[in-house]
Amino acid sequence: MATLQASSSDIDICARALVMIGANPITSFTDGTTEATVASNTYEDTIRADLAMMRWRFASGQVQLSRLTAEPAARFDAAYQLPSDLLVLHTVTIADNHVSYDRYEDMVYCNATTEDKVIADYTYRPDESYWPPYFVIVAQYHMASVFAAAIARDAGIQKMYTELYGANMRIARNTDSQSQTSKKLVTNRFRNFRNSVGSTTFRTG
Repeated sequence: MATLQASSSDIDICARALVMIGANPITSFTDGTTEATVASNTYEDTIRADLAMMRWRFASGQVQLSRLTAEPAARFDAAYQLPSDLLVLHTVTIADNHVSYDRYEDMVYCNATTEDKVIADYTYRPDESYWPPYFVIVAQYHMASVFAAAIARDAGIQKMYTELYGANMRIARNTDSQSQTSKKLVTNRFRNFRNSVGSTTFRTG
């Protein structure tokens, strides 16, 4: 049996997930085993779905879009080419201001002049070597649930790893959300309201 190293390649993640369900680990996606066949056909789609599920900070990208020569047929002034590694488009800004946009195929339409710098914030698919540990764990549990159904064919094991996947996904989301400046609650309006209420004299009779 192959010795598993604590790394984060696609093969390592699948190998550890296979061990979790009692199957043999793989050393490549083309080693001819049932495990390798299932892994090669399910891994990438599973990971892309997890990445697209929320706005992961470690998988967030920002790029200036290239304006296309062809203009939209209606409603918008300009068309811009989206990055080839884009999974989910989050915002489009001009001079740090959010602008209205719509996505068409691999383009985004918006109203902009030729002088405007149009910036897109988006989720992309980073290499496994850049994944934080909490997402590696999520991926392993998700793949273990996939392998439990396709290889072990054990509903009990599948249910267990599906639940572990869900629990660790919640933890990962919370951890990942801390990778940006905390949003402070604006309290001035509430403080002013409280002070105005406290200074009000109520009369009866």
